[in-house]
Amino acid sequence: MTIQTRSLGSAGPQVSVLGLGCMGMSGIYGEADRAESVATIHAALEAGVTLLDTGDFYGMGHNELLICEALRTAPAALRENALLSVKFGAHRAPDGSWLGYDARPAAVKTWAAYSLQRLGVDHIDVYRPARLDPDVPIEETVGAIAELVEQGYVRHIGLSEVGAQTIRRAAATAPIADLQIEYALISRGPEREILPTLRELGIGVTAYGVLSRGLISDHVQAGQGFAADDFRAHSPRFQGENLQHNLTLVESLRKIAEQKGVSVAQIAIAWVLAQGPRHGTDIVPLVGARTRERLGEALGALDVTLDPADLAAIEAAVPADAAAGERYAPAQMAMLDSER
Repeated sequence: MTIQTRSLGSAGPQVSVLGLGCMGMSGIYGEADRAESVATIHAALEAGVTLLDTGDFYGMGHNELLICEALRTAPAALRENALLSVKFGAHRAPDGSWLGYDARPAAVKTWAAYSLQRLGVDHIDVYRPARLDPDVPIEETVGAIAELVEQGYVRHIGLSEVGAQTIRRAAATAPIADLQIEYALISRGPEREILPTLRELGIGVTAYGVLSRGLISDHVQAGQGFAADDFRAHSPRFQGENLQHNLTLVESLRKIAEQKGVSVAQIAIAWVLAQGPRHGTDIVPLVGARTRERLGEALGALDVTLDPADLAAIEAAVPADAAAGERYAPAQMAMLDSER
């Protein structure tokens, strides 16, 4: 298939309109199959997906090593088309617990050195702090990445989960390609202030969580349990009455999807794709497919056309702020500059 491309803002690269988020291949949703993960990355590249998103703390380096293996074993032409987006800065203990963030300039360069080694590449296409370090001015963090750009180790600077004021300060320091932020039918917070700021500054969006951790799909059921090492076991939106309420929203969306002959996941992805023109900024959804089957379903969203009547029906079925529960547990919500 031929996948169209979009620019990650006025300062960023051209990438496929759909990116592959690789986090789930390193245990955040329970155990994943390594061979299937590599095969899924290969299938994405073969389909024309160019953007691969990861973080150096996903599986404590496991995800970067997995991507390295996938790129090393892919045909050369596909390997050369791959663009790597990497988040850095999160501290984790051996048991996987979160210990905070470090985005000091020296740390930025150290994280980058380790990522380049694990990924087996000589540069990172888009490099971004995973969260705002409250102890380090964003100007210092972005300035350090800008030095890596000058030295050829990084091509473009990105941000993640920061608010409008921080975005402006970062953009005044160096050109910013994109902001990575959760954006989905039931995660509409960026529409209030963040998306208008990005439009004004010519900064793109890579939207993660477009299926809300699988909630907006055919793959989560009422009363479903999750393993202790699965993010959803601790996510407020998947708990008790919150889950029951949110699944009613999914059922309303399902009726629209069935009328169009597509899956719930496909219409949810298509909705995010349609928001770029609406908000005047390029939005590239990241799909967290861990298998070729899920990837195929996600790619099918590219064939879904939503006309104004469809978009109005979706808005009526799933209004903004209709979801029950925050998108992260309280401790993690407190780390989000984008929610302040």
